[in-house]
Amino acid sequence: MNKLLVINTGGTFNKRYNEQTGTLDVAKDNKAILDILENCARGNLNIDIKGIIFKDSLKIDDKDRKEIINEISKYDKILIVHGTDTMDETAKYIEKRVKDKLIVLTGAMHPYSIDKIEATSNFMIGLSFLNTNNTNGVYISMHGLVKEHEKLFKNRDLGIFQCQK
Repeated sequence: MNKLLVINTGGTFNKRYNEQTGTLDVAKDNKAILDILENCARGNLNIDIKGIIFKDSLKIDDKDRKEIINEISKYDKILIVHGTDTMDETAKYIEKRVKDKLIVLTGAMHPYSIDKIEATSNFMIGLSFLNTNNTNGVYISMHGLVKEHEKLFKNRDLGIFQCQK
C-alpha cells in the first residue's frame, strides 16, 4: 500500500479554547488528527502527517496554497484538513495545478475539541474515500458526502455542505 499524506492547515477543525484570552484559537499541532487516527484507524493505515500553515481559512492566501502544492509532490493520495470558509478556493487552486493525484479536502464546522463526532466523521469518510478510490481529482468530504469540489457548497444558512443543484 502506498503511503497517504494528511496535511493539516488548521481551520475550525483544529480550534481549541484558550483559557487566557477566552477565544477559540487554531492550535498549532496535529493533536486532533492524531487522536482520531489512534481511536479510529488503530494502526491500519500507512500515513504521513504534516502540519503546515495553521490558520483560520479566511486568512489562507495563494502563498499558503503554494505551500500546500509543494508538500503533496511525493504522494499520490492526499487528505487536507482545511477550514470550511475557503476550502473551495483552495480546491480550485490545486485543481488548476495538480492533475495526477487524488486529493480530498475536509474540515469541520465545529472544532474537534468541542464536537468530536462531526470532525471525526468528515475526516474518516475522506480517508476511507482515499483508500477505496483511484480516480484522480480534487474532492471535498463534508457531512456524509464526498464529491468533486465543484459539486459541493457550504450552505451557511443551514450550517452544512450540500450538493450543487
